[in-house]
Amino acid sequence: MTPDQREKERSVAALVAPDILDLLETEPAAIPLETEELHPADLADVLELLPRELMPKLLGALPRERAASVLEYVADDVRSALLEEMDAEQAAALLTGMTPDERADALEEMDEEAADEILEELPDRERAETERLLQYEPDTAGGLMTTQFVAVSDQETVDQALLTIRAMARAGRREAMGTVYAVDARGALTGVLSLRELLAAPEGAKLAEVAWTEVVTVPATADREEVANLTSNYDLVAVPVVDEQQRLVGVVTVDDVIDVIQEEQTEDVQKFGGLEALEEPYLQSGLLELLKKRAGWLTILFVGEMFTAGAMGYFEDEIAHAVVLALFVPLIISSGGNSGSQATSLIIRAMALQEVRLGDWWRVIGREFLAGLSLGAILGVLGVVRVIGWQELGLYDYGPHFVRVALTVGISLVGVVTFGTLTGSMLPFALRRAGFDPASASAPFVATLVDVTGLVIYFSVALTLLRGTLL
Repeated sequence: MTPDQREKERSVAALVAPDILDLLETEPAAIPLETEELHPADLADVLELLPRELMPKLLGALPRERAASVLEYVADDVRSALLEEMDAEQAAALLTGMTPDERADALEEMDEEAADEILEELPDRERAETERLLQYEPDTAGGLMTTQFVAVSDQETVDQALLTIRAMARAGRREAMGTVYAVDARGALTGVLSLRELLAAPEGAKLAEVAWTEVVTVPATADREEVANLTSNYDLVAVPVVDEQQRLVGVVTVDDVIDVIQEEQTEDVQKFGGLEALEEPYLQSGLLELLKKRAGWLTILFVGEMFTAGAMGYFEDEIAHAVVLALFVPLIISSGGNSGSQATSLIIRAMALQEVRLGDWWRVIGREFLAGLSLGAILGVLGVVRVIGWQELGLYDYGPHFVRVALTVGISLVGVVTFGTLTGSMLPFALRRAGFDPASASAPFVATLVDVTGLVIYFSVALTLLRGTLL
């Protein structure tokens, strides 16, 4: 969903909210009929626009199953607060109507004591199901999966399987109804086929004969990024999750995978900006949390820039004798930082998409060395033209040795851009090798690192070319 679409739905919710408010005051019993055409996500938007004290009243006016569906789309912090304000029995009744994975997520986000009280009030089957899901880490396949899937014995015929699936659908909600999993007597996954393929299969054939046996699976302990990559690579709508004995324990549906991709991209973008990834949405994060996430990296970058000031101080005498050199400092260090940021962004994204692996570093360094030289040469030529052009046009007087100044700028740009490109491309590999997230090689971090070396390269070239003239 694009931001414009989301904003449009929010606008619709804003138009509907006053009518809901009026019905809550005058005729709450009419709310189910008046809102039956609204998608649960839209009704969740309406709920969030209401005053906090009226939110439970709206949920109470809806049928239990409908209220549970709406609660699945409510923002995490709002949902947690609502459930914690209810008595345990009432909250358990709502959670019972939610899908297993959403139920587990809701409890995971709540205060531990309140969650335990609600868990005790759940019906036996739902409680056992939820406790099993809560055993997995939230960022694993087990933490993402739902236990509402369609599994049928691989010894059943097509006709028997259709009757079984029809009975499942009538008995209650099933998240992943579009995919049918064939299992053996132990519950081990032996095949998979879509519901459409099952409908088109020959009557009387066993599932073992018509199901695809090459099934892509993940263990319950698999990281959520692995799940997202498999979904993308194989165009899956659901990823089956198996235990050590290859028994089917759940499936991760594509809507959960989309959420994972969005969260992972958000984390990477935030790290690119030079801060720790936020655990909650921006407006839901407290000021103290924002400061903690930003202050650490900002302090590190500040300390790094102190070395830049140190480098400037080291070449203080040269700058004093040739003030013209100071004119090009911003140009030199920004070019190196920009080239490094480009390189690190390309490599980090390639790593995330598994286009580049650790063993490819030697291929990357070769490509980036040539790219750095080429880009540096382009900027170097522009720098030389700028100095000579301004001198000839009389826009600035660089003195009688302006050609040497131009060469100093040009050669420095080649060196600084090449170094920045190599540093930016290799830093993600170094971080991955050390066990850190490559996204931590953020653009500000690379720029700060290259600033210091860029100054050293620049003034070293200047000392070589301008000694005995300007210096």
